[in-house]
Amino acid sequence: VFRLQINEWFKRSIFSNAERLTTFWKALEEGNVENIEQYLNRILSNSISVFDTKTINGEKENSYHNLLVGILTGNAEWLVKSNIEAGEGFADIIVETDDPDAGIVIEVKYAKEMKELDAACEAAITQIKDKRYDEALRDEDRCDILAYGIAFCRKRCRVVGEKF
Repeated sequence: VFRLQINEWFKRSIFSNAERLTTFWKALEEGNVENIEQYLNRILSNSISVFDTKTINGEKENSYHNLLVGILTGNAEWLVKSNIEAGEGFADIIVETDDPDAGIVIEVKYAKEMKELDAACEAAITQIKDKRYDEALRDEDRCDILAYGIAFCRKRCRVVGEKF
């Protein structure tokens, strides 16, 4: 009886998490910033410690960047590239989705205070535009491109998305 109960609990736990993850990936493909933000905030709240973002040189966004890359690479249908040369710089994350016409550019920022999250998101979108990070996807003949500025502050995040 206990074995059966534990197996059932485990299946529910695993499949409910897989469903949330699949919903997150779909939200990224569709530009649904509310669902993206909701998923990431749940992960941040339930999974990481403020100690996980400690760094020697104050490069706090690296921890969040790595968390995002890990979540995104779970989608076996996507090619996820980190810190790749694109346009006139290095894009944080570029995703070639299973749709050969689509792609995603993500720029990650860290805000010292919660009230700076919106400005950090806008700075990320501006950086994507100014540095022309979408060119890496356009070179692959992908023209349906979504760009995301994702800003983190401790265990919270904000997401801004834009179609390119």
